[in-house]
Amino acid sequence: MRLQTHLIRINAFFFKIRLITKKRLFHIFEILFWPATALLSVGLLTRFLSLSEDMIAFVLIGVIALSVVQVAQLDISYVILYSVWNKSLKQEMAAPVGIPHLITGSSLMGIIHSALIFAALSIFSRYAFGFRLPRGDFLCPVLFYGGLVLTAVSVGVTVCALSFRFGGRSHVGATSIVSLLILLSGIYYPVDVLPRPLQVLSAWIPLTHFLEYFRSFYGFEAGSRSPLLYGYLLALLYLGLSLAALFRALNRAKQTGVLLKMSE
Repeated sequence: MRLQTHLIRINAFFFKIRLITKKRLFHIFEILFWPATALLSVGLLTRFLSLSEDMIAFVLIGVIALSVVQVAQLDISYVILYSVWNKSLKQEMAAPVGIPHLITGSSLMGIIHSALIFAALSIFSRYAFGFRLPRGDFLCPVLFYGGLVLTAVSVGVTVCALSFRFGGRSHVGATSIVSLLILLSGIYYPVDVLPRPLQVLSAWIPLTHFLEYFRSFYGFEAGSRSPLLYGYLLALLYLGLSLAALFRALNRAKQTGVLLKMSE
């Protein structure tokens, strides 16, 4: 009975993101239109530059990874941001639900959306640009995708924590954090081209290691012996830190009255 209660509470936030996706055209654009546009434009650029097959794979892997992280983190970010924008945050936090229910429910929808994007972009890349997933190795894409989802959850939870601190203005974090990942994680280029201080920062970003792991199946050398292990360890570390920041931000919002100011 207790498990059923938790599942009902998790489903409430899962259903909330489902309604947001269904009723808000802009969110559907973010899930489908922008990832497809990004892949098509970059793919055509590789054709224009006459890149080799391995370099095309290098770039398209980065585009697909970025799209997965962006889509998955938006579902988690919006579970709080829309409550702030709709002035309903107080009512939701007064309900018998907790942060674990909120994060789990929104993460499940993020996993569904990002899995669809990962599959759709991979299939499209195969027929449009000749990019194929590693043959005969089903586990490799699964582990790669799992790392991307963990990274996205950390980003989304961080944005939720910022929402309790800065309100609706924290939506900037949903885009700015991903923009930093583009700069530092080697989405479009190897991290070796970055200045040395930025290379050090890049080594502390999980996405860097997940990209190196997946690209190693296409002939590119990884910067470490166990990029997948380092990636998952860092992703779990940042997930724990982001959850701690979220709990702290919520408690502070309750104590200072910010939660009431952001609600009607």
